Amino acid sequence: MRRLTYCTNIHPGESWADARRNLEAHLLGVKGAVSPTAPFPIGLRLSGRAVAEIDDAESMRFRDWCDESDAYVLTVNGFPHGRFHGVSVKERVYDPDWRDPERAAYTKAIADRLVEWLPFDAPGSISTVPIAWAPSFSEDDWPLVRENVLTVVEHLDRLAGRTSKTLVLAFEPEPGCVVETTEQAVALFDRLALPDGLRRYAGLCYDCCHQAVEFEEPRSSFFRLQRAGIPIGKVQVSSSLRARGDEIANLPAFDEPTYLHQVIARDVEGNLHRAPDLPAFFGPDGRGRAEGPVLEECRVHFHVPIFADHLGPVGTTQFFLDDLLPTLDEGIALEVETYSFDVLPSELRRDSVAESIARELRWAQQRYHASNRRS
Repeated sequence: MRRLTYCTNIHPGESWADARRNLEAHLLGVKGAVSPTAPFPIGLRLSGRAVAEIDDAESMRFRDWCDESDAYVLTVNGFPHGRFHGVSVKERVYDPDWRDPERAAYTKAIADRLVEWLPFDAPGSISTVPIAWAPSFSEDDWPLVRENVLTVVEHLDRLAGRTSKTLVLAFEPEPGCVVETTEQAVALFDRLALPDGLRRYAGLCYDCCHQAVEFEEPRSSFFRLQRAGIPIGKVQVSSSLRARGDEIANLPAFDEPTYLHQVIARDVEGNLHRAPDLPAFFGPDGRGRAEGPVLEECRVHFHVPIFADHLGPVGTTQFFLDDLLPTLDEGIALEVETYSFDVLPSELRRDSVAESIARELRWAQQRYHASNRRS
């Protein structure tokens, strides 16, 4: 059975009370629109503050609410520990990273709650940062990273022994981080060298937006991970900005102060050029790049609605989803993740957030069913 949800990191709010209000205000309406008669999986974002505010009694009350609402928590976004909306997040989104014991403590706290909410027949996942932001990282940091990761997977193993529920710590490759490409993802697990009995608890969150920005080919990228035997906690169904030729000059219009918008461009000779953010690539006035190689195509880490193959003056990487989704095994959990709705240029926000979420989920459902009809 295909498990399809959306990530609640689209909704602003850092406290557990905020998370509950968002679920009641938005998720039930989305469920009614796309899954009125079947249990609806929840892709829950929990900040460090929110998970610390949940005691045992509240955890049970929330599980009861899920049962009454015909919903269940399938996966938790444990990537952004701190505030994620309304402030300049940028590279602070990775803090604390996997060099910091606080990242391990936060992740274990999430796992303790997720096993209480997860149905017995559904493996769960916790998505997390791809080790660290690369410019701040050195080779000498790996022993500390391994120590913190090992602490978490040992905890997941103990939870599995007590509850018979399996959770996957799902590292999410992202441009500009220690792990960004498929090959780096494969190498990560060799680097961690986890004991054989613990390897099933560490895997990947495969974010389609991120790998499209890397100019990776969808099917060969994903199948490379499968051949390596890496567990896939979930696939994030997401899309990025893509501009070709004269469209490239329009990309600075998407610069905004909240999130990092990493840029990777390909020149006419096939070489890739990288920058950590839009202003670093185009200049603070948006009129840079007057000199240098002629660019053929430019992709930007900016999560845009997946149902759009074009957004105003630029395109998107929707093609990546069209190519990959039909090939995915039905057992792989899918999570739509378009968290940047409120920072899109105003003329591109015609629908409400709830309408946009429901439209994205219906688009993903239609792509999956269409692929079944073709097979």
